[in-house]
Amino acid sequence: MKKIIILAIAIMGITNLQAQQMATPSISVEGEGTIKVVPDQVLIKVRVESEGNSAQKVKTDNDAAIDKVLKYTKSMKIDDKDVKTEYINLNKNYDYQTKEYKYVANQSISILLKDLSKYAEFTQGLLNAGINRIDGVTFKSTKIDELNSQARIAAIKDAKEKANEYAAAIGQSIGKAMNISESGSIAPPQPVYRMEMMKASDSGSAENTIAIGEMVVKATINASFELK
Repeated sequence: MKKIIILAIAIMGITNLQAQQMATPSISVEGEGTIKVVPDQVLIKVRVESEGNSAQKVKTDNDAAIDKVLKYTKSMKIDDKDVKTEYINLNKNYDYQTKEYKYVANQSISILLKDLSKYAEFTQGLLNAGINRIDGVTFKSTKIDELNSQARIAAIKDAKEKANEYAAAIGQSIGKAMNISESGSIAPPQPVYRMEMMKASDSGSAENTIAIGEMVVKATINASFELK
């Protein structure tokens, strides 16, 4: 019985607090924080695709090409932890034109390159090693945790500034924050995809083939402030 009474009192207390919050005039706004930074790393997703009439030969050829790619990454001093196999598959497909079955093997690898100055040379080497698909290039930053924090702080400052503007427009002011919540998770940095490296491989040149630009890190929060 004692536990039931304590629970009832606790529920009443929560209910009263909610009622007080509802009775308190407030203003709710959304704040957004945006931080821009030049990336210092790039994640390259590549793939080796092999096709033929024999499942065994297709798989053997594909494994040999991947082996060359992995040996090349080691020669470029890429850490093992920065090279990851994303998936491996072998499919049997029917060719309606030749009326024959063909086998297609795919292996995908993601590679984190920590020296952007080597990008053109590195991707050229990957092509020479045997990759025939580039699935994406995503720029990254080693300061992502710090950038996320900065974006959150910028978001709450933006929310407070908006609340002040709205309140001033009606001849009032804001008081303490009553509620702050993050709207979803921190948005990941916007990726940049470029495939111009293929042009460099055709010409045999090692010229710069990407525009690094800036990464954008965003945070969005919802906040309520007491309205005076």
